[in-house]
Amino acid sequence: MARRRFLVLSASMGAGHDAVAGELARRLRTQGADVLVRDVLTLLPPGTGRALRSSYRVMVRHAPWLYSGIYALFLSPARGTAPSSTPLAVTAERALMALVGRWRPDAVVATFHLAGQITGRLRGRGALSVPAAVYITDFAAHRGWLHPGNDLYVCVTGEVAAAARAATGRRAAVSGPVVAPEFCAAAGSAPPGCVWGSVFARRGAGRPPVLVSAGAWGAGSALTGTVRSLAHHGLLPVLLCGRDRGLLRRASGLPGVLALGWVPDMAPLMASARVLVDNAAGQTAVQALAAGLPVVGYRPIPGHGAEGVRRMAAAGLSLHARDAAGLAAAAGLLARSGADRDRQVARGSAVFGADAAVLIADALFGAGRH
Repeated sequence: MARRRFLVLSASMGAGHDAVAGELARRLRTQGADVLVRDVLTLLPPGTGRALRSSYRVMVRHAPWLYSGIYALFLSPARGTAPSSTPLAVTAERALMALVGRWRPDAVVATFHLAGQITGRLRGRGALSVPAAVYITDFAAHRGWLHPGNDLYVCVTGEVAAAARAATGRRAAVSGPVVAPEFCAAAGSAPPGCVWGSVFARRGAGRPPVLVSAGAWGAGSALTGTVRSLAHHGLLPVLLCGRDRGLLRRASGLPGVLALGWVPDMAPLMASARVLVDNAAGQTAVQALAAGLPVVGYRPIPGHGAEGVRRMAAAGLSLHARDAAGLAAAAGLLARSGADRDRQVARGSAVFGADAAVLIADALFGAGRH
């Protein structure tokens, strides 16, 4: 039997969607499939993808009120479950069909909402002849993810799957998050040769290390104030500045704070820490769950970040701190060994229910016919 061919569409908006796409591709390949991963932004007219990425980055970092307004107006689930479309999807259709014609996949899988809009439109009117699946990376299925033309939705929780099913009338399965295996392997203990334990001991002897995530772009509000507060309460805040060199410079001189730039291998770092403070409920947060690292949501980025942090906490997978005092209390509680920490770690581990790649292959082509 011929090997299945999958086209996986990601987006270089931060690092999370690419991480999911890469891991899905790895899993599909282990099933014997051929996989091509492409950035959907490169399918847009020249310069459009770069402008979209830059404008989103500027809004999230410097004008969160603007993105919050755009999200509330066009995407928020609070405005109903009707799918939302974007004119940008139209501009990428011809390029995607050309790519499909060259690669000749048996299925297309989207890991970014714009990609799902494009495949949904093409599939809905019959231009795309192969099935299309969408993996929703968020804990809140905003309307940009949803298009009834797609054949299948795979989701992180049952709540997201129910929302996708109700909005599109299509099949929706629950897999839990898609995370690379090294994070699961790191759960409970740091790997041999890991240096992070000694680094933390040198920088803050006796203080539990608490990772503070700002994503790949170093996005977030009052990050230096947050780490100062955590240090004041007897914790060792480890600020993950991503690729933001300015944030790294500003935070490096703060007393009692360890500031890090881009960390290519996060699994050992997470295995050596005690808590993650997160502001997006994105890939870093679910990697922490896989690694047995409790998560506290705090000062989320606007739009889908704020919605995701609320939904993640409502699902019992994290705590949501409303102010600095609440953050210090939550981080201190989860940093200590005991029933509270064990309960939160167990809840996080339980969300990983099935292999998304297997669900996609089985749903689109039938079990046992990969």
